Amino acid sequence: MQRLIGKTAIVTGAGQGIGEAIARRFSAEGSNVVIAELNPESGQKAANTIHESTKSPTLFVKTDVTSKTSIQAMYDQTLAMFGQVDVLVNNAGIAVFREPMECTADDWKNCMAVDLEGAWNCCQAVLPGMLNQARGAIINIISNHAFSVMKGTFPYPVAKHGLLGLTRSLALEYADKGIAVNAISPGYTETPIAEWYFNLSDDPQKARAEVEAKQPVGRLCQPSEVAAVAALLASDEVRFMIGENIVIDGGVSIRMYE
Repeated sequence: MQRLIGKTAIVTGAGQGIGEAIARRFSAEGSNVVIAELNPESGQKAANTIHESTKSPTLFVKTDVTSKTSIQAMYDQTLAMFGQVDVLVNNAGIAVFREPMECTADDWKNCMAVDLEGAWNCCQAVLPGMLNQARGAIINIISNHAFSVMKGTFPYPVAKHGLLGLTRSLALEYADKGIAVNAISPGYTETPIAEWYFNLSDDPQKARAEVEAKQPVGRLCQPSEVAAVAALLASDEVRFMIGENIVIDGGVSIRMYE
């Protein structure tokens, strides 16, 4: 199915993991895709391999979501090449895990700057154009940290709770303007961030096995599974869905303690 033909989508943090999977799925669905990634090596590589695979136009633009100047430059390049923006996926994020009283001012600042303010910065860039064309979709990739909390992961859940609030606020504000704002909250997903977290342990394989054992499905989520839901939200098929947070966590959040 190619349900995104004629659309242009910006995907932040799309050089790897969930972002790359979403960019790849969008491209396969016929969308022009902009890889808005801070790392030039992974960003350009993702753009090249996706274009080679799908033949859909794919543009990499080095982008720092904490910088409004960088975001505006990326947006301007997108307009110059594709003429419009129909979809924004706020996927860029960092994991800052501390005990609360060990969280430094820089820890807090960096986490909020990327995970929360970065998404708002990108929304501010694309919303005027979406409002002018009276259509658009914004998809925020959050986490089940947006509604539940693990010890030792401060201030990450604070930023993710805020991003869920941003999603709902924007969704209601612009629902009657043709813009659908929704979120996806993946659980443990097979990404470089998850690998980094496992490698913090003295025994990464044991750490992974322990996490997998806690999943009702017995495995981690695959980025392609998140991408499939993102493709639906980016399409014109579910525009009555407004301000929702679709949870993809293998059943963890609906399970009582055992």
